Parts: sequence; C-alpha cells; structure tokens
Amino acid sequence: MTTEATREFATVDEQQVEQLRDMIGQPIRSDRPHVTQLTEDAVRHYAHGIGDRNPLWTAGTLAVPTALLAMDKVFSGYVTGLPGIHAMYAGATFEFERAPVVGDRLTGDATLAELIERPSRFAGRSWQQIYRVPFRTPEGELVCTGHSYCFRVERDSAREAKKYEEIRVDWTPEQIDEIARRYRDEEERRRGAEPRYARDVNVGDQLPELTKGPYTATTAIAYLLGWGGLYVRGHADAFDLYTRHPALAIPNEWGVPEPPERVHWDPDLARRVGVPGAYDYGPERVSWMGHVVTDWMGDDGFLQYLDVQVRRHNVLGELVTCGGEVTGVEGDTVTLSLYAVNQDGLESARGNARVVLPTR
Repeated sequence: MTTEATREFATVDEQQVEQLRDMIGQPIRSDRPHVTQLTEDAVRHYAHGIGDRNPLWTAGTLAVPTALLAMDKVFSGYVTGLPGIHAMYAGATFEFERAPVVGDRLTGDATLAELIERPSRFAGRSWQQIYRVPFRTPEGELVCTGHSYCFRVERDSAREAKKYEEIRVDWTPEQIDEIARRYRDEEERRRGAEPRYARDVNVGDQLPELTKGPYTATTAIAYLLGWGGLYVRGHADAFDLYTRHPALAIPNEWGVPEPPERVHWDPDLARRVGVPGAYDYGPERVSWMGHVVTDWMGDDGFLQYLDVQVRRHNVLGELVTCGGEVTGVEGDTVTLSLYAVNQDGLESARGNARVVLPTR
C-alpha cells in the first residue's frame, strides 16, 4: 500500500478535478504541432512510421488519413489539467468530410468535450478526458472532425495495484523468418490501384490481416519520426518545456529530467507507473487499424469514418496481428469491424470503420 513515505508521484485532489471540469466546452491550448502541412515528405514519413508501404502515399496526391494525428497534439493525447497524473491514450475517432490530400494545411481547434470519472481495474480511480478536434483549412473548410480519448491515473496507485504480470516474449530465428514471410505476403494482398467495387463485397468478407512487430524501441523511434511525439525535445527546448510544465520533468537514473513519454522506451519508468514494461504508442495502434482499412479498400476507396479503442499495453517484444470483417453493405457504403490481438490472442485494440467504394 502506498504511504506518504513511499509515494513517488502526484495525487489528485477534488479541487483539481473541478478546475478541469470547468474547462468543458472551452478551447484548449495545444502544444505546437509536428506537422502543419501534409507535404510529400510528411506523408511519406508517417506512412513509413506505421509500416505502410502503399505506393499511393509516395505518389504525391493523397495522404495517409491517420496522419492527422501528427497535426494536433491534443488529438494525439496531449492533455490538460491534473498535473503529474499519468495519461494513457485510449483511442480516437475520425469523421472525414473528404480525403486529406498532399498540400493540405490543416489546423485543429480542440475543446474538452467530456470529463468522466470511471472505476479502473488498473488504478482504482481514473478520469476519462474526451476532446473534440475539428480540422479545417485556412479557408475554413472542415476536412475532418476528430475525437480523442485519454485516461488519467495516479501512477503510484497503478503501480501498487499490480494488475499486469511481467511479460517477456522471446523469438527464435525460425519465428522471425516466419514473420518476415508474413510481411512479404502482405505486399501481394494489398488492393492498390485495382478498384474494389461495392457490388463485389459481401457481409462476412474478411479483410487481409496485417502484422505489426515484434515491437522494439527502434519501432517507437520510427513512428516518432513521422508523428513527432508529445514531449520529445532536446537541450534548451526541453528545459523550456520543463520550466513551463514542471510536472513533466521526471528525473532519470542520472538525475536528468525527462518527460513521462519515455515509458515507451524506458522499462523502469513504465514499471513505476504500473505497466509491465515499455510499450507502444496509442496513436500508432490507431494508425495500424487505419492501415488495415486502406489496404483493403484500394486506392479509389474513401475512408469516411474510423473509430479505434486501445485495449491494453503492447510491451516491447510483442507481436500484433490486425484484421477486420465486413459487417454491412448499403449501396456504395461498407461498414467494417476491426480487431487487433497479440501473439497470445489477447485483445490489443478494437474498432469499426465506414468506407465508400466505387460503383461500376
């Protein structure tokens, strides 16, 4: 049991909760975006960061739909209020008015939509923060309305709850060879430039599965190159951030302040906040599910709606398989259910999507 003597991190008081609740419906100041324009380079880096090798994203026309996560930090999990209380990304929703294209300059305009206290098997009490983030062009055109979901938990409570067992996944050379084969096969199953017509789709059709992992710190860095992260900064830029937000400065083993985001590559800090090891990024997993859909629908399809819920932590070494199924067909519109499971069959994420397919 955590006592004052053993407490390492901040706790929540009711005044902080009420101050945050007063912000509902108010504009939320976001940190600087990683991407302000969907340039060819920005799109390519994001696609490569999620392992999406579709040539469409290097053709200089359309953009990876989930690349909008790089254009607004609130949409990606940057939360306000409750200083020092750990944030865990829980999912996102995209509602597109049109497909994002190369050259788009989009700005998010975030507001706190809801604050819900929920019982947590992970940490006793938790608070779910839901943000609404519409993305508009400089001319005011609405391209997408996004919603992001984050849970806030006390780090000491989560650690003491010990809801997660230690996880270690070791892979043999033969298994790695099999994973490499799966990646090669994915290239052949991508729909690509061949149109997928709505009339050829039936309820129950399975979407080709995609492999993600095994996850490593290098995988996290690859995603950061395209996405940008929340608090990844260096030198004077980092210390300026910590001066303005002291609760972000958690000393490492050398006494140097680093952000809580390092739970994604620092197993020690991850365990100190109640997770069995360093783990992947939530927005990354949302993007994996989007990858499943865009590979299946083909280059002429339109991803109109995507909703993904993150269900558990994927720690270093884990392998995730993502897939889906057709659940409805009405005219040119198809609905899909999506899933992601780890190497042991444990649910990693779930979601649903709506796409508009071409008609003959």
